[in-house]
Amino acid sequence: MEKTNFVDQIRIFCKSGHGGPGSRHFMRNKFTAMGGPDGGDGGRGAHIILRGNKNLWTLLHLRYFKNVLAEDGECGSGNNSSGRYGKDVIIEVPLGTIARDEETGKQEAEILEDGQEIIWMAGGRGGLGNANFATPTNQAPEYAQPGEDGVEGWKILELKVLADVGLVGFPNAGKSTLLSVITAAKPKIADYAFTTIVPNLGMVEYREGKSFCIADLPGIIEGAAEGRGLGHRFLRHIERNAVLLFLIPADSPDHGKEYAILVNELEQFNPELLNKQFIIGISKSDMLDDELKQAIEKELPANIPHLFFSSVTTKGLVELKDLLWKTLNQPTS
Repeated sequence: MEKTNFVDQIRIFCKSGHGGPGSRHFMRNKFTAMGGPDGGDGGRGAHIILRGNKNLWTLLHLRYFKNVLAEDGECGSGNNSSGRYGKDVIIEVPLGTIARDEETGKQEAEILEDGQEIIWMAGGRGGLGNANFATPTNQAPEYAQPGEDGVEGWKILELKVLADVGLVGFPNAGKSTLLSVITAAKPKIADYAFTTIVPNLGMVEYREGKSFCIADLPGIIEGAAEGRGLGHRFLRHIERNAVLLFLIPADSPDHGKEYAILVNELEQFNPELLNKQFIIGISKSDMLDDELKQAIEKELPANIPHLFFSSVTTKGLVELKDLLWKTLNQPTS
């Protein structure tokens, strides 16, 4: 696969800071020969924190950031002085990022808002100094707590594109062309399969200054749910989209079958995707007459809204925007 600036998955090793040990110390100065315990507490180990940043669109900045090692807390000291906390490590990530443990696959954090902060890996607590253990019957404790260990392990950061509308279709269905016409995005367009190998985002300007975000996603092929083609690396981005626009070219040999294959791949990957709003768009339809349109309509499911449009002639694009906006803003049951 060619080099790209769009990076949607990163594997990194993370280690939060160890807590500093408490101090086992007794007051000693020229005025006090046998003072009581005054050992301070150890400092907390540094956290590893995830922070959402709306200005980031990819995990590219973490590509060469393979080891995240947070500071340990400092030891406590005499005169009841606590050790310094380790300096927290803040990892800025784009909105829509999920953090997982590599070994268990468990999701540990999810960033959806700008400025949102989540303590991903907590630093170890500092140990208590011996001053905390003095009692009337044990006025000179000779012990203090060690600090708690931090946590470490290989982690996965995974980006799922946040967009209102996702374009779904086979390679060369016209997704990139549509995005280039109704937004300011400039995706790569060519007459061969898998021209798009990473998601492209664009903002669609609607009436009265309103807008919505649309994503051109890499094409599905049959078997994508099992990993064929771009497989899971493509399908996971669909999970974020509120509305899915299925693009089927007018020259498809069987429009109904093509739609059924696309829906089946989504269901195999995640059955919850079938709960999203679906729209069928017949692209490249500038050469169709009314008779051909009626024949195509008979192949499509009656319960899914559909329309015909052409990105080249722009015919039907206004109606497409209207339908997308209406679907995005209709009240949920």
